[in-house]
Amino acid sequence: MSKSWLMCVLLGTLAWGQAQPGTPAPSSGAAPAASTGGQAQTPAPAAQPAQAPAAGNAAPAPAAAPAPEVAPTAPVLTIKGVCPATVPKAKTAAPGTKSPAAAKEPAKSSANCETVITRAEFEKMASGIAPNMTPQLKRQLASVYPRLLVMSQEAEKHGLQNSPQYKEVMKFARMQILTNELQRSIQEEAEKVSQQDIADYYKKNPEAFEQYSLERLYVPLTKQAAEEAEANEKKDSEKEPEKETEQPEKAKQEQDEQEMSKLAESLRARASAGEDFAKLQKEAFTAAARKVEPPTVSMPKVRRTGLPSSHAAVFDLKPGEVSVVFSDAGGHSVYKLVSKEQVPLDQVKEEIRGTLRTQRMRDAMDKVQNSFKTETNEAYFGPAGPGGMRQPPPRIPHPTAPGAPGQPPAQQPPAAQPPASKPD
Repeated sequence: MSKSWLMCVLLGTLAWGQAQPGTPAPSSGAAPAASTGGQAQTPAPAAQPAQAPAAGNAAPAPAAAPAPEVAPTAPVLTIKGVCPATVPKAKTAAPGTKSPAAAKEPAKSSANCETVITRAEFEKMASGIAPNMTPQLKRQLASVYPRLLVMSQEAEKHGLQNSPQYKEVMKFARMQILTNELQRSIQEEAEKVSQQDIADYYKKNPEAFEQYSLERLYVPLTKQAAEEAEANEKKDSEKEPEKETEQPEKAKQEQDEQEMSKLAESLRARASAGEDFAKLQKEAFTAAARKVEPPTVSMPKVRRTGLPSSHAAVFDLKPGEVSVVFSDAGGHSVYKLVSKEQVPLDQVKEEIRGTLRTQRMRDAMDKVQNSFKTETNEAYFGPAGPGGMRQPPPRIPHPTAPGAPGQPPAQQPPAAQPPASKPD
C-alpha cells in the first residue's frame, strides 16, 4: 500500500518537473562530498540494466546495485545550493527561570550551502515511506527528493503552509497515510502465524486435506451426427433455414439427448456392478459416434476443490462405490472412488499459512469497514446509479498525483493514427 502512495508522489513530481521547460533534472548520483559524519568513500558499484522511467520521455541513468561497502555515515546524496534544515540552538537559562524557547540559527547564503544525505539517513527515509523499497524506487526517490526539498522550502518562504488549502490537503493526505499504515499493520499482524496455529487448523479441518483417487466415465450430451448437423447449419449463413426442416432437426436433437441420457444411466448401473470403466468409456464414445480417442478414465489425485461444487457428493463415497450420474451442459459424468488418503501436514504448511493470513486480514478489515454506515444527501450529490444501485466511490488521487487538483494532467500516449489510404 505504501509503495502505491510513493509511486503517486514520484509520478506527480516528475510530471510537474517535465511541465517546466528548461528545468534541468537534478543529479541523482552520489557526489563525493564531506558530511558531518565523515568523508565519502568511493565505491565501485556493479552496473545493472537500465529500467524504463516511471514517467517522462528521458531514460534515467543506468541503475547501480547498492554497494555493501558504503558506510552508513557516507554521503549518498549531495544537494548543492540548498541549505540544510536549521537546527534549534539551545540557550542557557538563567538560574531560577524557565528554559527559553530554542532559537534557530541564522539562515546562510544558499550559494554556499549544501545538504548532504548519508546512507543511514536515506535508508531511514526510504524505509519509512515504503518498507523493502526496491533499488529502482530508491533511485527515483533520490531523483525526486531534491526537487521536493527545494520547492517545499520555497513554499514555506511564501507562507503557503498556513493557507486554508494546504491545511485541507494535509488533513486528507494524513488520512490516506494513516489508512496505508493501518493496512500495513494489519498485514504484519496477519503474518504472525505460528506452527501451533497451522497444526490446529490442520486438525480442525481434516476434510480439506483429504486426497482422492477417482475414475471418471464421461458420456457426451449428444451424438456426433447431431452436433455436425448443427455446425453446418450455423455455417450456412447466406441461406435461411426452412421452417419445415427446423422442427425435425430439433426433435432429432432432443431424441439424441434422451438416448445419451439413458445410456449414461445404463453405463452407470453396469459400472456399479463392477464392469471396467475403460471398457464402458469406449462404448460411450462409440454410441456417440465420436471419432476421437476416448479420454483416460483414471484422474489425477484431487482434493475437494478439484471438482465442480455440483459434483461434490463424490467425496462422500466409500472406496469402491460408484456415484450417481451428474448431468450438466458439458455432458454426463459418473465417478468411482478408488481410494482416499490424508495429505501430510508437512506438505500443506505453507498452504495453511496463506489461508490463515488471508482470513485474518479479511476479518480485521471487515471489522473496521463494517463498523459504520453512510447516508448521503441525494439533493446535493445527485441520484444513485442506474436501477437505484449505488456506484462504487471513485478513487481519489493523491494530492501530488498527475491529474489531481493543482497538478498537471497525466501524460497520455499519442493516439494511433489511421493508416493513410492509398490513392485509387
